[in-house]
Amino acid sequence: MRKATFLSMILFLSATLLSCRKEIKSPKGGIDIISNVYFTASKSLDSMKSFHVSKLNYMGDSIIEFVPSLEIPEIITNKYFINDSVYFDINKGNEIENGMPLLPAMSKYQFARSVYNKRIGAIYTKEPLINYKNRKNLSDTILFGKEYQRFEIKSPWNYTRFYIYKTDTILPYSLYKNVENDYKGRLERIDSYNRKTDIFVSVQLIPRKILDKEAEDIFKFNLFANKIKK
Repeated sequence: MRKATFLSMILFLSATLLSCRKEIKSPKGGIDIISNVYFTASKSLDSMKSFHVSKLNYMGDSIIEFVPSLEIPEIITNKYFINDSVYFDINKGNEIENGMPLLPAMSKYQFARSVYNKRIGAIYTKEPLINYKNRKNLSDTILFGKEYQRFEIKSPWNYTRFYIYKTDTILPYSLYKNVENDYKGRLERIDSYNRKTDIFVSVQLIPRKILDKEAEDIFKFNLFANKIKK
């Protein structure tokens, strides 16, 4: 009887500790979004193209996004300032040069737009994953020295596999936040194969600790402008 009571206490404490999982916000850093597309994937993996979809730089909850050209990744075609659920274009620098903090300066020159309507660079969505309830959990795997939880979703013409990195550290950008909440980790990779088109697409989120120099300079200016404002 005592053994049963002791075992029940252990199980209760374990469940309590798991439910009290504490998320840690990463204070600053970057995220590169890379997509590799393989054409005629069932025949070979030789025909492929790699795209640097976005270079996200964050400090706290604010994000500076650089969108590289799909043809020439060294050229940045779009620059955005993202705060919470809205974004602004960073254009010719008027917003930065006038000495005001980023958010009020951007609001003065342009209207805030919803990130859920943004179609270039990092995509934000509120739409749930199709057939998410019918997913199948897979065994854990190790990729590039990191351990991932996995699950897959199948439909008649599509097969998609998701990779969640086990960590308490959360980033200000997520592909599917509900997935990360359910699996208590960070969704860093999605592989999808379309049987009709015979195209295999891999999307990877690659976190980094170092910010791009231009983004770091913008954030430093923003901190300075906020101090002056106070």
